[in-house]
Amino acid sequence: MLGALLSLLSAATFGMNVATLRRGVLEGSVLQALAITVCAGVPLFAIACFFLGGFDALFGLSAEQLGWFAAAGIVHFIVGRYGNYRATRVLGAAQSGPIQQISLLISLALAMTFLGETLTTLSVIGILLTLLGPLVLLGNVARKGKVKTRAGQTLDYVDGYFWGIVCAISFGISPLLIRFGLEEKSVAESVAGGLVSYAAGTVVILCILALPGKIAHMRAMDRASAGWFTATGVLVFISQMLLYIALALAPVSIVAAVQRTGLVFRVVFSWMLNRDHEVLGLPAMIGIGVSALGVAAVTVNVEMLIEHVPLLAGIADILRIPWP
Repeated sequence: MLGALLSLLSAATFGMNVATLRRGVLEGSVLQALAITVCAGVPLFAIACFFLGGFDALFGLSAEQLGWFAAAGIVHFIVGRYGNYRATRVLGAAQSGPIQQISLLISLALAMTFLGETLTTLSVIGILLTLLGPLVLLGNVARKGKVKTRAGQTLDYVDGYFWGIVCAISFGISPLLIRFGLEEKSVAESVAGGLVSYAAGTVVILCILALPGKIAHMRAMDRASAGWFTATGVLVFISQMLLYIALALAPVSIVAAVQRTGLVFRVVFSWMLNRDHEVLGLPAMIGIGVSALGVAAVTVNVEMLIEHVPLLAGIADILRIPWP
């Protein structure tokens, strides 16, 4: 229960960080966003390690654990976050959300294959709904042609969905890599793993910044974008710390499913911060709602659902059927 709650809090802060990121990439670049948000994670996770006993756990990590955590950092913080930021830049936080829900399917498939976790028929129904959400948005684009925000930005669904899928694959793989690195499954070990992951991502960023012209590009960032990216970095740190702890306390399938509620939170915070820079019409709400319903179906306990919705009692045996 605690793991699911921490995962929900992680999803909420992730939704808020995507909304603040959206403001930053209106003028700033994806590289500028990555450099600030990834590098900021190292000192922030170091502080978390100091208070949660992570440094003692860090020195006890094996070479194999360090490798898993480093791989998770590169996959999630570099590849996945780059895809997320590119998709958010061209589609907005709300419109890019449903396609990234595919990461749930990847996490579940990997958890079933490598960790022996199982699904129910209800979960399979939820997966199908999760896939339906992006199709609703694409169907609206096909009917209307170009879609623009109130501020005048034309959304690019080809580029956005490509990078959204890159993000989804990376975000879907990383929870499994983190779980492979967790042996004791303690809070101290999880924050130590987070520090290793951020350090690995920072090394990659520093190598990129060493390329010609990249430092000058960073210096050209305006103050407003820097402020939004800094807020994004702090929020995503909180989200990632809660995620690492949740993965130490709950199964990957549960954590990955609850994480997808970030789709709802990103819509709420996008409406609050960026309504002129987002497309939040009826088709978007339907697509997001369908995806959110799918996430709920994957996440909810079958017995709890039947208890609160007696009409489903007649098909309870079907909903309980394990997959595969």
